[in-house]
Amino acid sequence: MNAVDQIRVRDIRGSALCRLLAHSLDRSRLWCLQNPNYCLTPPQAERFHALKNRLDGGEPISKILGQRSFWKDDFITTADVLDPRPDSETLITAVLNHYPDQNAPYRLLDLGTGSGCLLLSLMGEYQKACGVGVDYSAAALKVAQRNGEGLRRFPLWVQGSWGESLKGPFDIIISNPPYIPTEACQTLEVAVRVFDPMMALDGGADGLQAYQALMPHIKRLLAPTGMAFLEIGDTQAEAVSSIAQKNGLKIHGIEKDLENRDRCVIVSL
Repeated sequence: MNAVDQIRVRDIRGSALCRLLAHSLDRSRLWCLQNPNYCLTPPQAERFHALKNRLDGGEPISKILGQRSFWKDDFITTADVLDPRPDSETLITAVLNHYPDQNAPYRLLDLGTGSGCLLLSLMGEYQKACGVGVDYSAAALKVAQRNGEGLRRFPLWVQGSWGESLKGPFDIIISNPPYIPTEACQTLEVAVRVFDPMMALDGGADGLQAYQALMPHIKRLLAPTGMAFLEIGDTQAEAVSSIAQKNGLKIHGIEKDLENRDRCVIVSL
């Protein structure tokens, strides 16, 4: 038995490596803590080192494990979808603050749903709501559908370009569109630039292309008393607000994330 096979659980240090170890063993992290002297078998050691090499190459641990936590649930994540991120939870908080009645049968729409984390999280809060999740990518919709089935939440999944072919009205519209300027996409860290889908990141030359496309759909699909919650880059509040107003929408507010950066523009009719 060579050195690579002589790994004991207690030899692994660091949160990320411990998560990879538990995954390699198909055990919980608690089991690992309770069994520090367990010695990995050669196949387990090989699997652990293969995963570690991916981590060392810049692949985010969420993509390696195929899962990331968001709001109150764990979501499947793959190379076909943008990783759920804590910044996007700002939209969930904003919706809950503006729509406190969690027993109401709201009609929800998620434009550019990706993994489905936003829509499915809201459906977990609003048990009587119905939802529609739209994405241009068929592969992304398959991931969203798997997430919905795992959480036993069943919105309608639609492949399409933003709100095309949809009929409203919707009480709540949410969207986390691509908003990074094309040139800036090339400077993103490897974990994002290589392992997240570029179509979910690249917002065109000025980062505003998706908002230009979104606003007419929002104007058409929003209920008279409804609101749309749009994630933005932290310097884009003024520009996105201007686009909304030029499309006949009102700015209801700007929400900040936990680091006090502008993160969500709220619009209404």
